[in-house]
Amino acid sequence: MLKILVKKQLAEVFRSYTYNAKKNKARSKGATAALIVTFVLVMVGLLGGMFTFMSLALCGPMAEAGMDWLYFTLMTLLAAFMGVLGSVFNTYSSLYLAKDNDLLLSMPIPVRTVMTARIVSVYLMGLMYSSVVYLPAMIVYWIVAGVTAPVVLGGLLLLALLSVFVLTLSCVLGWIIAKISQKLKNKSFITVLISLVFIGAYYFFYAKAQSLIQDLVTNAVYYGETIRDAAYPLYMLGSVAVGDGVAMAIVSAVVLAVFALVWYLIARSFLQIATSTGAVAKKEYREKTVRHKSVDAALLGRELSRFTTSANYMLNCGLGILFLVAGAVALVWKGYDFLLLLSAVFVEKAEAVPVLLCAVVCLLVSMNDMAAPSVSLEGKSLWLAQSLPVTAWQVIRAKLRMHLLLTGIPVALCCVCIAIACPFTVAQTALVLAVTVLFTVFSALLCLFLGLKMPNLHWTSETTPIKQGGAVVLALLGGFAYAALLAGGFLAVGWRIGFMAYMCAFAGVTLAAGAVLFIWIRKRGCAVFAGL
Repeated sequence: MLKILVKKQLAEVFRSYTYNAKKNKARSKGATAALIVTFVLVMVGLLGGMFTFMSLALCGPMAEAGMDWLYFTLMTLLAAFMGVLGSVFNTYSSLYLAKDNDLLLSMPIPVRTVMTARIVSVYLMGLMYSSVVYLPAMIVYWIVAGVTAPVVLGGLLLLALLSVFVLTLSCVLGWIIAKISQKLKNKSFITVLISLVFIGAYYFFYAKAQSLIQDLVTNAVYYGETIRDAAYPLYMLGSVAVGDGVAMAIVSAVVLAVFALVWYLIARSFLQIATSTGAVAKKEYREKTVRHKSVDAALLGRELSRFTTSANYMLNCGLGILFLVAGAVALVWKGYDFLLLLSAVFVEKAEAVPVLLCAVVCLLVSMNDMAAPSVSLEGKSLWLAQSLPVTAWQVIRAKLRMHLLLTGIPVALCCVCIAIACPFTVAQTALVLAVTVLFTVFSALLCLFLGLKMPNLHWTSETTPIKQGGAVVLALLGGFAYAALLAGGFLAVGWRIGFMAYMCAFAGVTLAAGAVLFIWIRKRGCAVFAGL
């Protein structure tokens, strides 16, 4: 029974490799094999290769300096972070708050068997992600420093202890996330916030990685002595992999003891959490007057509610909001100096600077494509919108207004910052703002047009129209192409006719294209929506 349950858990984790949610049917064996091969290439080739190069950069200098233990400490901590990051949300969703808890617990299966199966699946996920970091580090050390029996034994033991430690930490953090999620009314914003923090941390460390590695290699002895004095357990952790018998015994005893304690606590609380539906606050009914809303306001509220209650929708289609706000802050903070520096680079084409700035803002605007999947997200509930006593144009217009509202506010902030902080003439500033505003409207119309032309209403997961929809892909590519054409066209030939003529031409073409799209949506688009 345990084997069957573990197999079921792993099948759920890798369900997207065997099941096509977009077509609502199982994938062919060839497609499944291709996806699995791609996953292996990404994990082993891309991630494994990246950490192999990192290990090569650290191992030689640290081994020569006698800081072998520090090398393994750093790579083990990095592997632990990678393992926890890859498995903690799987722990939250599969160990504690799985959707099939009621079904499994109602069957003649011991609770400890269900719990063990889910812990084994979490263990395997953590082992997979942590091994991507640790195995290249261990193999590189064996090649560079040489292979001895204590080193081989210590390296393999540390891998086993690392996997158990990752499992322990994932279980603890997953329990915390599960408890918090039971108290939250709107979990989408928390998910978005956590995702943005991880994305920001990733890009920060990626940008600083080269300088950090160089500094670490240069001052390995100093950092090693500091860590040994201030954090002796980390010294013991790294010493396991170099064959220190005392460190092996102590670290093994501590890791296994902590895991045993966590296992005991999970066993005691698993049934309570698995069957919990969260705290339900008691509410006393109080009669109050419901505020009257117009039809348009109610439809707009419906679209905004769908957006703000879906973390996938916000992260994949609304990330431009954050970047536009960050861009506005950057303009006020360092924009003036940066634009002066850019003017010195394009000294022979000085008018290229406002064009490039306009292209960058348009690029950020194109990252918002909320209207593109909005029609597809109606899904099987489309009949509700079609059966309401409203016209198709009112429903479509609400989707367009939602896009313009969420994009227009940060764009307006950018426009104000451009007018205040940028060293442009009045005419240049006016044309930059005009093209930016026109493109914002054009982008919303283009997204809605593509959404009506390429709807996908037969999905089983909302990530299908949001991430895999053709409308979303074409909307993003169209926005990128517009920004590239705006900047590249001026640098290639536009500078010959001058900034004013070039930007006026772009503004006119954008206005004309937007008008064509609006007329199509207003007439033909309504008929398309009504006939879906």
